[in-house]
Amino acid sequence: MAGAGLAMPTIFTGASWAQTDNYRNKPTGDTVTFGFNVPLSGPYADEGADELRAYELAVEHLNGQGDGGMLNTFSSKTLDGTGILGKKVAFVSGDTQTKADAARATAKSMIEKDGAVVITGGSSSAEAVAVQALCQEAGIIFMAGLTHANDTTGKDKKANGFRHFFNCYMSGAALAPVLAKLYGNDRRVYHLTADYNWGWSMQSSIENATKAYGWESVQNVLTPLASTDFSSYIAPVLNSGADVLVLNHYGGNMVNSLTNAVQFGLRDKQVNGKNFEIVVPLYSELMAQGAGENVRGIVGSSNWFWQLQDPGTAAFTKSFGTKYGFPPSQAAHTCYVQALLYADAANRAGTFNPCAIVEALEGFEFDGMGNGPTLYRAADHQCFKDVLVMKGKENPANKYDLLELVEVTPVAQVMYEPDNPAFAGGELGTCNPGA
Repeated sequence: MAGAGLAMPTIFTGASWAQTDNYRNKPTGDTVTFGFNVPLSGPYADEGADELRAYELAVEHLNGQGDGGMLNTFSSKTLDGTGILGKKVAFVSGDTQTKADAARATAKSMIEKDGAVVITGGSSSAEAVAVQALCQEAGIIFMAGLTHANDTTGKDKKANGFRHFFNCYMSGAALAPVLAKLYGNDRRVYHLTADYNWGWSMQSSIENATKAYGWESVQNVLTPLASTDFSSYIAPVLNSGADVLVLNHYGGNMVNSLTNAVQFGLRDKQVNGKNFEIVVPLYSELMAQGAGENVRGIVGSSNWFWQLQDPGTAAFTKSFGTKYGFPPSQAAHTCYVQALLYADAANRAGTFNPCAIVEALEGFEFDGMGNGPTLYRAADHQCFKDVLVMKGKENPANKYDLLELVEVTPVAQVMYEPDNPAFAGGELGTCNPGA
């Protein structure tokens, strides 16, 4: 990945697909339509609301409104506020309800009724896998929002789908050495795990990564995604002999399970001669706000953080804060970036043909988007960049200042080969233009 983002981006106007007009939802007017598919209800609704805010900001910047945000810091310079390929960007949106079936239905409507050329969004891996498969079948590009399960770019990867967000394997690789340094070796772990694709992937990734440091998983209990009260799941933890609780939960699930764990006094206990610890492998600012003071000292991983000091982060945080009055979450950042990456790929390709978009994104190296040098790997359409390890602040200044950076894990530490067993199965396949 050396030199990522430093080379001039390739212009694909002469590529094999660029001159092919036979593809689905080719724009014929003076606008091009994006489909923003986000959870506005269900346990991940907070993330979905912030995603939609970011998408609307991205459209403004693409159309020349506002201060331009990351258009000014992005290493590729094809985006100039005049839309995409001479067309202004329009959008439609839908509520996925944090449900795979609903996400697929809203995406299908956007493609068939609204003529969307790209579907982007989502805050669960179940949604992502379902919509990515639909977009592959329909011949439309899918730019994933929040999807962290290994399977999205593992066994369920598709040629028409791309993921900027990091994954469970990367979280485990970043967290394990930090957890061992903070809490020592020879720990016994109790897992509470959301009972769906992401939860299973997160639990196995943390278990596998911490084994090397002498951590033993003694119990893994699955919890329904619709759960709101985790009291009955917390009570058995203290009788298990575990001295660490890992909450493989996200969004509202994590807020509620962490709150219940603190109410049960787990953080004040000693087990096996050690202070009892709680770990939240996948963190977000929105979850921290929901859990309040309960996040103090809790360690987890994040894809991005609004207090990073790079120019891209500063530009986006300023734009978002000016428009909405508060800093953006990692959900907002991911979705904003995905919208710009699609737009830039279309400009570089010289067409909205999805197969030309795929060519433009595969192997694309870029910078200036908030995570440092980043690679969209051709083999699986997974982005590779640095990963953040975060901790809940002991003395936050305000409700937007609840997390602090513990470590920036370099991309080399979280990189893996495409045939890694955690990503086994499935074939990327070939692009479908939908014609």
